[in-house]
Amino acid sequence: MSFKPVIPRWLRLAQLRFHRRARNEVGDIRRRIAMVGGAVLLGLVALAFAAAGDRAQHAIFRMSDFAWWLPAVVTPAAFALIVWTANRYFPASRGSGIPQIIAAGRRPEQEAGGALVSLRTAFAKLGLTLATLSVGGSVGREGPTVQVSAAIMVAMHRWLKVRVTAGVFIAGGAAGVAAAFNTPLAGIAFAIEELAAAYEQRVAVLTMGAVLIAGLVSLSVAGDYVYFGVMRDTLPIADVLLIAPIAGIGGGLAGGLFARIVLAASDRSAGWARRAAAQPVLFAAGCGLVVALVGIATNGGTWGTGYDVTKFLVEGNQGKLWFFPAKFAAALASTLSGAPGGIFAPSLAVGAGFGNLLTPAFPDSPAGAVVMLGMAAYFVGVVRAPLTAVIILIETTAARGIILPLFATALIADWTSAQICPTRLYHGLARRIMQPKASAVRRDEE
Repeated sequence: MSFKPVIPRWLRLAQLRFHRRARNEVGDIRRRIAMVGGAVLLGLVALAFAAAGDRAQHAIFRMSDFAWWLPAVVTPAAFALIVWTANRYFPASRGSGIPQIIAAGRRPEQEAGGALVSLRTAFAKLGLTLATLSVGGSVGREGPTVQVSAAIMVAMHRWLKVRVTAGVFIAGGAAGVAAAFNTPLAGIAFAIEELAAAYEQRVAVLTMGAVLIAGLVSLSVAGDYVYFGVMRDTLPIADVLLIAPIAGIGGGLAGGLFARIVLAASDRSAGWARRAAAQPVLFAAGCGLVVALVGIATNGGTWGTGYDVTKFLVEGNQGKLWFFPAKFAAALASTLSGAPGGIFAPSLAVGAGFGNLLTPAFPDSPAGAVVMLGMAAYFVGVVRAPLTAVIILIETTAARGIILPLFATALIADWTSAQICPTRLYHGLARRIMQPKASAVRRDEE
C-alpha cells in the first residue's frame, strides 16, 4: 500500500502562483533582451545603410561625367529592372516601407511571420533602394529604414519566442526613424502620429526604450552631428504673421497634390493609373526616363536624396529657383515608379526648394529660416504629420529659435493639404496593401 501525501489547498495555490510568477519573470527578461538586442542591431544596420546610400548615389554622377547622355539610357532600364525584380520576387519591398509597417501593425500576430516584415524582404529592400539611388532615383532612406528596423525587431522577438504585438512594430519603426536621422524625439513623435492607432502606456515604454537605444548607437558610432547643418536665425513676429500663412498654404497645396497623385496611382482610380498598373515595368521605365532627363537638365541637381542641396539652402545660401519644380517632378516620378525608396528625404528637399522660392519675396528675413518654413509646409502637406515634421526639423538643424513659426506653418499646411487630399498618404497606401489580404480572407470564408 503506497502512501500519497495530501497537499493542502493553500499550498497548491501558492505553488501555482510561484510558477506563474517565475514564468512571467522569464518572459519579461526575454522581452527586454529582444528589445535591447533588436534596437542595437537596427541602429547599426541603419548607420551602415546610410553610409552605403551616400556612396551609392555618387554612381549616377560618375556615369554622367563619363558621358552626359548615359543616364538617359541606363536610368530607365535600371528602373524597369528594379521594379520587375521587386514585383517578381519581393513584392512587399515596393515603395516607401512605412505603409507596410502600418498595415502589419494592424494585424500583428498574423503578419509577424509574413512578407511585410520578413528579413528576406528587409535585405531586398536595402539592396533595391541602394540600386535606385545609384541610378539617380529621387528617393530617401528613412522609409526603407523603418521597414527594415521593424523586421529586425520582429525577428529578435520571434527568435527569443516572445509574443509579437503591435508595440513591437511601432517600436522597431520608430527606432528606425531615430537612427536614420539621429533624432530620438522625432522617432517618438512619428510613432504617435503615424504608426500607433492606440498609443498605450506599455507600447510607449517599449517604443521609448527602443528609440533611446537606437539613438545611443547612432550617437556613439556617428557622433553628435546635425543632419542639415546648424540654423541659428530667428524671425520677428511681423515676419511670421506674413510668411507662415503663405508658406503653409503654398506648401500644403503642393504636398497635398503630390499625395493625391500617389494615392490615385495606388488606388487605380484614374484611367492613367489603371494603364500604368497593367504595364508596371514599362511605366517604371518611363518614370526612370523622366528622372534621368530632369537630372541631365539640372546638371544632376535632382538626383539622389537631396541632402546636400537641402543643407546648402538651410544654411542660408541662395539656390536655384528651378530646384523646387524640378525636384518635385523627379520625386513624383521616382515614387510613382514603384521602385523601393522612401519619401521623407525627397519631401524635405522639395520643401527646401519651395522655401528657397519664397526667399526673394522676403529679402529682409533670414533665408535659412524662410527655407525651413517651406520645408515644414511641404513635408506636412505630403505626410500630414505636423508634430513629426517640426521635431525632425528642430533636431536636424538645431533651429530652436523658430519652433513656434514652424508649428504655425505646419498646422496651416496640414489643414490646407486635407482640403486637397483628405486621406493621409501612408494610411491610404497601407489600406491598399491590406485590401488583397482582406479579399483572400473573404474568399476563404466563402
